Amino acid sequence: MTLDDFLYDLPEAQVAQHPPQTRTASRLLTLDGATGEFADRQFTDFPSLLKPGDCLVFNDTRVIPARLFGQKDSGGQVEVMVERLLDSQRAKVQVRASKALKLGRRIEFGDGLALLVLGRDEAGFYEVARADGGALAELLQQIGHIPLPPYITRADEKIDAERYQTVYARQPGAVAAPTAGLHFDAAMLAGLREAGIEQTFVTLHVGAGTFQPVRTERIEDHRMHAEYLEVTPATCELIARTRAAGGRVVAVGTTSVRALESAAADGELAPYHGDTRLFITPGSPFRVVDALLTNFHMPGSTLLMLVAAFAGHQPVMSAYRHAVTAGYRFFSYGDAMWLTPAPGVRER
Repeated sequence: MTLDDFLYDLPEAQVAQHPPQTRTASRLLTLDGATGEFADRQFTDFPSLLKPGDCLVFNDTRVIPARLFGQKDSGGQVEVMVERLLDSQRAKVQVRASKALKLGRRIEFGDGLALLVLGRDEAGFYEVARADGGALAELLQQIGHIPLPPYITRADEKIDAERYQTVYARQPGAVAAPTAGLHFDAAMLAGLREAGIEQTFVTLHVGAGTFQPVRTERIEDHRMHAEYLEVTPATCELIARTRAAGGRVVAVGTTSVRALESAAADGELAPYHGDTRLFITPGSPFRVVDALLTNFHMPGSTLLMLVAAFAGHQPVMSAYRHAVTAGYRFFSYGDAMWLTPAPGVRER
């Protein structure tokens, strides 16, 4: 398939610039992958789509304040965007500056805080470390900004520190939120537990590469960025029990899908920790996920390709065109979508 197969027209006014008034106030478009039928609902209807014994799989990554504004030691403004933390002192970052930074240069932030440029890779990412040898996470907490996605055109505000974060976020390391989870509040999670819906967690630290466009005409020529994930033995065991009892594995977000399917790449779900470059496109097998809750994704994005792989290309693109016409809000702070698999997609 080609990139053009995943493009659609979206009015700029439908790109959500702020979160809804409350987390659960979004709309919900449901798509039956078996029939292609879709329906307009509210996110508060989500629990009615589940049944006792189903298992929700959430991504518990926590967004770090990954955007920094400083200046070169020679003068000149610099914007730094952390792509991923490498260890307690080093990170891979994108840098926006008037000129490329050389090895050994410093990026100053005032009050003695600085990053030291250690190198640059072939993809243009810099490796930096805190110049004084301190913990990089502490520097980010002191001066970092919430890394809102590029399609949110305003500066980050106080509300984003809370709302661009799931209520269950606990593993720091993401530079973009797993946005399907933003719709849940504590009351809904508690109600789901009381209704017999199992809940478990994976960790996938979303990188800024998630916003990088596909630039190849043939989608199979695209090379995915790497992201770190962890799937624990406890999660694997709960999923096995869920399946044995006839329940469904419901991924909350495309990052949960990528984590689970990466951990099952050898055919069976097994504990896993490490990087993944898994690129899920139409024709890819799904070995774990039975249903998916997600947000709406950018035209031509790898995330839209994953969704189309799961519920069928034509049904998904038809549903997206309906969502545009029906005035849904798109992307990170936008509305949600529930999908079940197209025939033959789910391996058992």
